[in-house]
Amino acid sequence: MSAIATITCGELKAKLPGAAVLLDVLPPEEYARRHLPGALNACIYEVVFLETVARLVPDRSTPIVVYDATGSTRASPLARERLVKAGYRDVSVLKGGLAAWAAAGYPLEPAPGDEPREPLLKDRTYRIDPEQSVLEWTGRNINNRHYGRITLAGGEIVIREGRLTSGTITLEMGSICNLDLRDEGYRGMLIAHLMSEDFFDVDRFPTATVTLSGWEAIAGATPGTPNYMVLGYLIIKGITREIRFPAVIAPQEDGSLKAQATVDFDRTLWNVDYGSGKLFERLGMHLVNDLISVELFIVAL
Repeated sequence: MSAIATITCGELKAKLPGAAVLLDVLPPEEYARRHLPGALNACIYEVVFLETVARLVPDRSTPIVVYDATGSTRASPLARERLVKAGYRDVSVLKGGLAAWAAAGYPLEPAPGDEPREPLLKDRTYRIDPEQSVLEWTGRNINNRHYGRITLAGGEIVIREGRLTSGTITLEMGSICNLDLRDEGYRGMLIAHLMSEDFFDVDRFPTATVTLSGWEAIAGATPGTPNYMVLGYLIIKGITREIRFPAVIAPQEDGSLKAQATVDFDRTLWNVDYGSGKLFERLGMHLVNDLISVELFIVAL
């Protein structure tokens, strides 16, 4: 593979203006915040990237310099690769991207102001919004799986000195629903089965609770991967057991907090025993995997 053609900030500055089309390959909102003077915008993350460039730069012999935020990811090299494959004959990548250009003291548009910052966790109590938060469950056996949802009744997440110190998530077990069965009769039987003593005994235990006690930052986490290991306790059918699970925690620009986590747990540890191969024998078609998968999407305001 041939080396990627690059250009330094100093080399580019000496050639401007007019030596090449500058192409910012970040999303439009990032381009609006800060970009090189005269740069055009075509987001490499969009499926219409090449169509956008073809509209902006129809002549494929035009020299193009592409740049991203820091020059440390695949964004600019990928943009160059796709442009070259599309027939553009002179495409270079700006070393260090927008960050290197700004560090060199070269002009930017709009005029420099406060650098945009990532939203930070605020020290306060976040209240879980049941309308925007979702719990999805999946149960399996060797032949099939069923999945559905359970309503979140509410809860809170308490942040002190940038760390989770406590919290609760309350689940309305009587809201268990199934989303995969189309036959109303079978769906009704499954829901009644899940609510019975065989599974969650909802008449006696109408709620389940997750209590949160803290978290540990996951070193090296990148956006889109879990950045915290959350610690706490899961209470089902009156039984409390310690749990820990990886989660994506993402403070939002509007001050809210979003979190996403996937948890697999052994239901038999909470006396949810029906169809367990370690507790019953010769189950046949009634065998059910011990592990239940739960995915949480939390919005806290």
